[in-house]
Amino acid sequence: MSTIFQQYSHYYDLLNTDKDYGRETDYVLALAQRFASSQPLMEVLNLGCGTGCHDLHLAGQGYQVTGVDRSETMLTIATRAVAESAIHPAPSFVLGNITSLRLDKKFDLVLSLFHVVSYHTTNEELQNAMHTAAAHLEPGGLFIFDFWYGPAVLHEKPTVRVKRVEDETFALRRITEPVLHDNTNTVEVNFEIDITTKTDGSRQTMRETHIMRYLFLPEITALLHHANLTLLNVEEWLTGHVPSLNSWNVCCIAKKNPSRK
Repeated sequence: MSTIFQQYSHYYDLLNTDKDYGRETDYVLALAQRFASSQPLMEVLNLGCGTGCHDLHLAGQGYQVTGVDRSETMLTIATRAVAESAIHPAPSFVLGNITSLRLDKKFDLVLSLFHVVSYHTTNEELQNAMHTAAAHLEPGGLFIFDFWYGPAVLHEKPTVRVKRVEDETFALRRITEPVLHDNTNTVEVNFEIDITTKTDGSRQTMRETHIMRYLFLPEITALLHHANLTLLNVEEWLTGHVPSLNSWNVCCIAKKNPSRK
């Protein structure tokens, strides 16, 4: 099981209460429809599904969704959320690593959102992730993913941030201290989360480090090409604007090519 998100996952949804999963789902589906062939997009594979929030919104719009994540804790939360929602058809979830996953099934659309791709920090991991997406698509099928955009990361530079959120049970303060490693195109993101349990006033602190790879369009184009995928469109996440030095989060859509002979 993955060591990252092992503790973090318990507070993941609370820390992301400001994230509009419904809007993001609508955006991704509209993007897919722009580039889809004549066949309808019905079956969706979500690589790095986390706690299943996008999956629930997709299923709520009638899509058949399979979510994959390498965190068992995340999938436990996702499965519980699906059971509480009574959505039909319910998303299904698979424990697996994107770099090696093979489900022996094809999908109309493969997604990898919330910069999951940037969690793959070596060229080998990135290439394997692209091959996994391609392996689950028929020719003409679409792959949509977002990532940390290198020019913006180097222009804006990661900074220390503090976030405070709470619900009826917990009050959280998260301090994010990033370290830029420009020789490896990565950012070491150090989280410190102070947790107060409201029922008894107890406090604890947890720490976790995530390594993120920022990417540039020429390398993405090459990675996709080696996986028999063609880049169709690149835009700033959610806005549709041309990526700029202020576009930290950028979205790509690629198409599976006919099989090579």
